[in-house]
Parts: sequence; C-alpha cells; structure tokens
Amino acid sequence: MMNAMVIDSHIHCGIQNETLPIDVVDKYLDTGGIQGACLFAPVEDIYDRYNYNFEDNIAWVACRQRANSYVLDIQQSREYVFAYYFVWNDFRKSELKRGYKAIKWHRHEYEPVYHYNDPFCEAFLQEAYRLQLPIVLEESYENTQYLIRRIDGRTPVIIPHMGGLNGGFPALFRSGVWDNETIYADTALATGREVAMFLDRYGSERLLFGSDFPFGVPGSELQKIIRLDLGKEDFENVVCHNILKLLRV
Repeated sequence: MMNAMVIDSHIHCGIQNETLPIDVVDKYLDTGGIQGACLFAPVEDIYDRYNYNFEDNIAWVACRQRANSYVLDIQQSREYVFAYYFVWNDFRKSELKRGYKAIKWHRHEYEPVYHYNDPFCEAFLQEAYRLQLPIVLEESYENTQYLIRRIDGRTPVIIPHMGGLNGGFPALFRSGVWDNETIYADTALATGREVAMFLDRYGSERLLFGSDFPFGVPGSELQKIIRLDLGKEDFENVVCHNILKLLRV
C-alpha cells in the first residue's frame, strides 16, 4: 500500500514571520515517506491574527505578496508541489492568474474578519469560479455555512481538519454539509474515529490527507491513515488521487 504516491494537502511554508522554509518541510516529508505537498503561507505572514481590529496597510500587503510568491516560486521549480493563494481583504483577483492551484481562506473566531460585503470580494470569488480554483475554507461555523451557500457549487470547497476549526466535526457532520458533493474535507489533526465516520458515510473520493505542518507532523498524520487499514483504492484516493484530480493535475 505504501508504494502509492503520497501528497500532503495541508502544509504551511514561509520565511518571514515564521521560520518554515521549504528545506525544513522537505526533511519532514522525506522522513514520512511523502512525495508531494500543497503549500500555504503561514497565517502570520498574511494579517495580524492577534488583533481583532486589525486594519490592512502597505507593509502587510507587501508581506502577504512575498509570502504568496514564495510558495508559488517553489511550485514553479518542483514537481508535485502545489501553491495555494492565501487571500485577505485586498481580494487581489489578478493574482489568481499567476499559476496558483487553489485558494486558502482562513480566520478563527477571535481574528479580524473578512469583508464579505466588499464588491472586491465578489469579484475575487467570480474569478475563482472562472478558473475553477478550489477554496480551502477555515472559518467560523456560521461563516462556513454562509460561504458554502454563496459559492453554491461553482467551485469545490475543502474544509480542513474535517471541520475541527469550523465549528467542530460533530456539528458539521450533523448538519449534512458534506452531503453536497462539491464539499471536501482534509484529515489534518482530525481523529481516526472522525476519519472513519466520514469514510463510512461518504466514501473515499472527497477526503484528502493533510498534516497541517508545523502543527502536525506529516509522517505521524500519515500513520493515522495507514492504521485505518483501508483497501488499496480507498487509500490511494485519500493520499493522492483525490487531490490530483481536484487540482486538475
């Protein structure tokens, strides 16, 4: 089973406010027997997550641009490395045409908010639909439900941690959010029981292996999937095939 290619669909990588350079990521991937990765900038390079009243400024715009460009540059020189564009409230839709494979959309309850009513937000989403870029959506429970309704199947949505930070797996599971076949989940930091529950109800075709490095260790998170003792097809779907299909690779 471990002859399958493995791609970690949830890795933070950056060199500004957090020290997570690609050479450090590579060591963890190599140790875990993982051949590829989807890279997001660290949150700390995108906005001041510790200031609920944070207002954007030129310095943060520049920091964010460097952070996103860093992972894009890695993608352009590496096979099976995929850069995600981490969006904030400037909603720079023109950036999406540079070659990013997906979008990272992230905030927690105590963090500054996305400006959902800004016309630039809608223009950004329209460009995401046009380019068919999946959106990794980590938001409050209410905003997760709101944005899924707003997107309305026009591009795939990935809920990280199986919803652990989107109101919790039990709440999303009970709500039937994954009944919508355009909504995916990643396994980063979820429990084996939660992964098994998802697989039992929805099968293996909308589940993505991820670690949330540096918060999870890629090799250890992969062992969690291996311990489920899935059949070959299901295992390969989760660790490789689904993400490649979703990113149209």
